[in-house]
Amino acid sequence: MDKLKVLDRHKMKYIRSGLFNFLFFCWTALVVLLLWTAIFLSPTKFRSVISIWPKGCFALLKIIGITFEIRGLENIPKFPVLFAVKHQSVWETIFFLWHHKDNAYVMKSELSRIPFWGWYMKKSGHILIDRTGGTKSMRNMIKKSRLFMDNGRSIVIFPEGTRIPSGQMGDFHPGVAAIYTQLNATVVPVAVNSGFFWPRRKFTKKPGNIIIEFLLPIEPGIDRKPFMLQLHNQIKLATQQLEKEAGFNSRK
Repeated sequence: MDKLKVLDRHKMKYIRSGLFNFLFFCWTALVVLLLWTAIFLSPTKFRSVISIWPKGCFALLKIIGITFEIRGLENIPKFPVLFAVKHQSVWETIFFLWHHKDNAYVMKSELSRIPFWGWYMKKSGHILIDRTGGTKSMRNMIKKSRLFMDNGRSIVIFPEGTRIPSGQMGDFHPGVAAIYTQLNATVVPVAVNSGFFWPRRKFTKKPGNIIIEFLLPIEPGIDRKPFMLQLHNQIKLATQQLEKEAGFNSRK
C-alpha cells in the first residue's frame, strides 16, 4: 500500500506539473500578444502593464502547491540599490518583476532575439549586454545602470550569469563589481532556494515554500576583490541554509 501511495504522489506531481507547464506557456504567450497593444505607451506605463505577467505566474504555481515567503525586507534601503541575486530557477526572474515594476534587469542580449519579448524588454528599459562585447559592453552596462539608478530604479543582476542547480555555486562575473565600484552602489545580496522546487530544465516541480531572503547590504567603499569575496560568501552561506530548510540533501 505504501508503494502505491508513493506512486500516486509521483503521478499527481507529474500531472500537476504538466498542467502548470501548459498553462504557464499559454499565459506567457497570451501576455506577449496582448502587450503589443500597449507598445506605444511610455516605458513607465508599459512596465505597469507588463507587471500583470508575474502576478498570473504566481497564481498558476498554486496548481503545483508552490508558495513563497519573503525575508529580510528591512534590509532594503529606501533608495535605489543593486540586487545581487542567487540564480537557481526561472522563479526569481519572475519575482523581481512582481516585487517592483521599475526594477531593471541586467540580462544577456541573446534574450532580445526572442520574438516580441525582446522588444518588450527594450521598451521596459532593461539592460541587455553582449557577453562577448568586452570593455565596450561593460561601459554600456555602467552607463545604463547609472542612468536608471539616477532615475530611482534599482538594478537586478545575477552574478553567476545563468541558473545553477541547488547545492552549487557558480563563479561571479565582473559586472556586479563594476557597477558596485564605479557607481558607488549599495549592494543587497539575495539568497533563494527556488531551484529545489522549480529546477532548471526539469519537467516536474515540487510543492513547497520557496524562500527568498534579502541579506544585509554591502555599503560602497570596499575594494573589488574583498567585495567579491564578501558577496560570494554571504550569498553562499544564506543559500545553503535556505536549501537545508527546504529539505535539500547534497548527498543524494
